[in-house]
Amino acid sequence: MITEKNVERFRRETLGTNNVLHFNNAGSSLPPDCVHNAVTSHLERERQIGGYEASDEASASINSFYDETAQLIGANVNEIAFIENATRAWDMAFYALPFAEGDEIITVASEYASNYLAYLQIAKRKGTVIKVADNDSNGQADVESIRNLITSRTKLISVTHVPSTGGLINPAEAIGKIAKEHGILYLLDACQSVGQLPVDVKAIGCDMLSATGRKFLRGPRGTGFLYVKEELANALEPALIDLHAATWTSDNTYTIINGAKRFENWESYYAGKIGLAEAIRYARGIGLANIASRNKILAQNLRTNLQAIKGVNVTDLGVDKSAIVTFEKPGIDPEHIKTQLRHQQINVSVSPATYARLDLGARGLVSVVRASIHYYNTEDEIAQFVAAIKAII
Repeated sequence: MITEKNVERFRRETLGTNNVLHFNNAGSSLPPDCVHNAVTSHLERERQIGGYEASDEASASINSFYDETAQLIGANVNEIAFIENATRAWDMAFYALPFAEGDEIITVASEYASNYLAYLQIAKRKGTVIKVADNDSNGQADVESIRNLITSRTKLISVTHVPSTGGLINPAEAIGKIAKEHGILYLLDACQSVGQLPVDVKAIGCDMLSATGRKFLRGPRGTGFLYVKEELANALEPALIDLHAATWTSDNTYTIINGAKRFENWESYYAGKIGLAEAIRYARGIGLANIASRNKILAQNLRTNLQAIKGVNVTDLGVDKSAIVTFEKPGIDPEHIKTQLRHQQINVSVSPATYARLDLGARGLVSVVRASIHYYNTEDEIAQFVAAIKAII
């Protein structure tokens, strides 16, 4: 359980809380001081003694990333790769899959634009078929619809766990059971869920998972990771390889290393890797269940107070909602709201329909304001935020 005393400590350890009211954690969280110090300390060593030498010196800290990440999501260290962001991590898994003409990809209406663009590209290149499952009455992915779409040609089920354009949490575990039942590969985009919710790859049953450092993990920008089940990782050849992923064994042959590290590059953001390990360590020290519990309370408080403002529409779907709260005020451009809030040192972001055409577009929403809280935010900040919205509209 996170107490008010805990929150006071988290805020003392987060310099940015002195400067801004930060409700943009789904974009990029305020990092705790320990993460900042881990990154800058390594950069200072690079400045003092050289990049290669600094990484040799810090090898234990760098390698701790794999153990911390594995423990965070219930994997083993051979199933973890450090990737520069969640989109590239997702790409490295997706584009390694050997699609053929007629293979089917099942996804959901809340799928993120970057992922859907990849589906479209593979469909154009290889003649694959994209199938979109229906939503249930609560707006989340309908598990039975996914089941009914499966045929002998279904190659992949690919789902965004927590869409970035609303408070929805898709039923990842229930989808995983269907994938396992039918022997179909399951790719989970956990970009917005890792760090705000407990995520266990064994419980979910996914074969591949992508995540970022900068969002709810409160890690550095330019960091992320990929999980690939070990036996699958060893069977896949990445779309891109280098001398880190493979060994040039003769003039005309090469051998790819085992495990998920085959999806990495040789060159890496070592300071960021150290910082991400520290961010994961910090989150695990608090407890992901504790973080999720506090986030749920804060987000529901924010939704309730926004819904009480005349003319404001809270646009979140789903039964069990996340720390992302989206809303609109018809007649007022969300970008105007964002700008006016920024003048008051209040941070939010805007999600346009082009980020989720099958979700926001289908609901007639051109764009929405996205306010995303985290455990270090407070009830007082929610009250201040709601007052600011009232004044703007």
